[in-house]
Amino acid sequence: MSRAGNLFADIGCTEQERFDELLSQPGIRIERIVSTGQSTPEPEWLVQDWAEWVLLLSGGAGLLLEGEAETRTLAPGDWLLLPAGVRHRVEWTQGGGPTVWLAVHIGDNLP
Repeated sequence: MSRAGNLFADIGCTEQERFDELLSQPGIRIERIVSTGQSTPEPEWLVQDWAEWVLLLSGGAGLLLEGEAETRTLAPGDWLLLPAGVRHRVEWTQGGGPTVWLAVHIGDNLP
């Protein structure tokens, strides 16, 4: 069955970060994430049992990977591969409009 859509359709701005699953198959999940100023709460770290490749489509974000001294600033077009088990934090996402991500989760341990 064929499916189609637009990554920028029906984005809306809410106080909650939004996660829209676009595709899910064994070993891979693709989602659109829409952030509107959210960040990872202190002192929390995110860690996953699978790899995640993220592409920033619009807006801006700052990501901190454990062991790195500087926050990585992402602009539209920037991508990053987070290997399984890498602790990371979203330090900030741009306010005043949506930050849109495309996230590809890869691995046998996907929820």
